[in-house]
Amino acid sequence: MLAKYWKKIGLIILIVACLINVMSKLVNKVSLNKELTATVEYLYNQYQQENKK
Repeated sequence: MLAKYWKKIGLIILIVACLINVMSKLVNKVSLNKELTATVEYLYNQYQQENKK
C-alpha cells in the first residue's frame, strides 16, 4: 500500500514542511520598529566615534 501512494505521501510531507518553515519565519520576524531602532543606534555610535577622532 505504501508503494502505491509514495508520491502523494512525499508531496504531503513536503507541503507540511514548507508550511512549518513559513510559519516559523513569520512568528520569529523582527519588527520594523526594532530594526529601525537598531540601525539608528548603530549610526549614532559610528557618528560619535568619528567625532572623537
